[in-house]
Amino acid sequence: MARFSINDDYLKRILEDLINTPSPTGDTEWAISFVEQELDSMGLRTFRTTKGALIAHFEGLQQDRPRALTAHLDTLGAMVAEVKSSGRLRLTALNGLEWNSVESEGIWVQTQQGRQIRGSLVLHNGAVHVNSAVKTAPRNAETLEVRLDVPTTSADETRLLGIEVGDFVYFDPRLEIGDSGFIRSRFLDDKACVAAVLAALKALTDAGVHPVQRTHILFSNYEEVGHGGADGLPDDLDEYVVLDMACVGDGQNGDEMHCSICVKDSSGPYSRRLTEKLRAIASRAGIELKPDVYPYYGSDGSMYWRTGGRAEVALIGPGVDNSHCYERTHISAVRDTALLISEYLIED
Repeated sequence: MARFSINDDYLKRILEDLINTPSPTGDTEWAISFVEQELDSMGLRTFRTTKGALIAHFEGLQQDRPRALTAHLDTLGAMVAEVKSSGRLRLTALNGLEWNSVESEGIWVQTQQGRQIRGSLVLHNGAVHVNSAVKTAPRNAETLEVRLDVPTTSADETRLLGIEVGDFVYFDPRLEIGDSGFIRSRFLDDKACVAAVLAALKALTDAGVHPVQRTHILFSNYEEVGHGGADGLPDDLDEYVVLDMACVGDGQNGDEMHCSICVKDSSGPYSRRLTEKLRAIASRAGIELKPDVYPYYGSDGSMYWRTGGRAEVALIGPGVDNSHCYERTHISAVRDTALLISEYLIED
């Protein structure tokens, strides 16, 4: 039986606020500040790393086997790569963006001057009544362009708006939380896990309970480009639990309704002892934890080990369908993820 309960209203509110706070890799300040304020309201001490990640310290009853958690705040996104002679924009993806999934999506261009300019991502010469190749044309960085919702027909006119190469582009997340508990949105990777971590920490702090061991919580900001997971963590860690989305698809064991634990991904197997420990905690708490293998996946834990990290590493997260596209999970999976973390933190 679980010793804590997770507040669904808090979980949903935090997730909604996070999803609606843009944080593409390299431009995460707003999201970092939001989480920083939440942690401060819980009375947890925080600091920023040189790279801009956020770390919280949660004092434990013991100090001999310190632990860490991580969930990443950076998401997929894009930057302006070219101001075209037509006044439209060519983009460059921030890592794993699937271009076909964002065609016709609404966007904001964030200028260096702080102005946000509305537009949408469309196929070049995309009118079916003009271009017979629209149905078969590839969708990629060269064929899709930003059509700005301001009058502009030249590069000079667009630059007069303050737009320049290197400006970040935010895609509409289109978050919906249904009465059935399903949550549809872009960027559930990894904001669903960030919300789960915050809900778990709130469950402990509201109850006045400290973790068994000194615990460091890293909200990383460069996971999507592969160098976030060791930023600012101490060298003496004994256990490191990574929270990231669980894969859902053909051949997978997990689903959108449950929290999963990854036993192996493209970087190899995770720690057997720590994985079995988490599975045992889940069983005692009544959480149906789904073990799974992810064939095309790496995490902040993979990067931590590659850079010489010595702690045991395990990976958990809520099942997310259609990853890196228009994603979906269920509140039960996010709640169980939060509950497992809260139970883990008080387990010796």
